[in-house]
Amino acid sequence: MGIGKSKTDPCRLSVPWVKSQSVDTSQSHHTSDSKQSENISLHGDAVYSSTAEMPAGEQEGVEERPEEDTEEEVFLKFVILHAEEDTGEALRVQSLLENDFGIKPGIIFAEMPCGRQHLQNLDDAVNGSAWTILLLTENFLRDTWCRFQFYSSLMNSVNRQHKYNSVIPMRPLNKPLPRERTPFALRTINALEEESRGFPTQVERIFQESVYRIQQAIWKETRNTVQRQFVA
Repeated sequence: MGIGKSKTDPCRLSVPWVKSQSVDTSQSHHTSDSKQSENISLHGDAVYSSTAEMPAGEQEGVEERPEEDTEEEVFLKFVILHAEEDTGEALRVQSLLENDFGIKPGIIFAEMPCGRQHLQNLDDAVNGSAWTILLLTENFLRDTWCRFQFYSSLMNSVNRQHKYNSVIPMRPLNKPLPRERTPFALRTINALEEESRGFPTQVERIFQESVYRIQQAIWKETRNTVQRQFVA
C-alpha cells in the first residue's frame, strides 16, 4: 500500500511516548545532560566518601537500590494523524486542544517513538487513545500513507464497539481540504471546522470525559488480560 515509500518518518521528530510535549528539545536536552553528568559525578563522590568512612561490617550491609521506573504508559485523549508536510500545523492543533480546551494529554503521529514499524506505531496510536483526529489539509490526500491511515482508523472504529464515533475529521485553519474533495467515507462524519463559530461547542460535545473514562477502562482491562496470558 505504499508504506515502504511513505514520506512520513516518525523518527525525525520522535520523543518518548509518555513525555511528548515538544519536538524541538535538542538544546535544552544537551544542557540538562551536562548538568546531570555533573550531578551524578558529585553524587557518586559523596556516596563513595560516606561508604568508605563506615566500618567494614556496616559496609557489607549497604545495598544498592535499583532505580525505579517511574514511567508508565498513559492512555491518551487523542492522536492527530497528519501528512508529513503538516507537522507544524498538527503541533498547533495539539497545543490548541490541550491548552485552550484542556483536552490532554494528546500526541501527533510524528511524535510516536522511532525504531518501530509504521504499522505498529499506527496501531499503538489509535488503540492507545480515545479519539483519532484526521487533519484534513490539501496535503493529506497526496500521501498514500495518509489514505491508509484514515481507512484503517475507520475500520477500527467499525469493528470495535467502544471505538464507535472515535474518528474525528478536522479541517484546520491553514490549507483545509475542500469539502468537495473530501473522500466519501469521511463526508458521512461531521468534521470539526476550526474556522466555524461553533468550533468550541463542537469540541465540548465530542471530547467528553465520560467517553474517555470508558475507553480507558477497556484499554486497561485489555492490557491486563494480555499480561496475564503472557505470564501463564
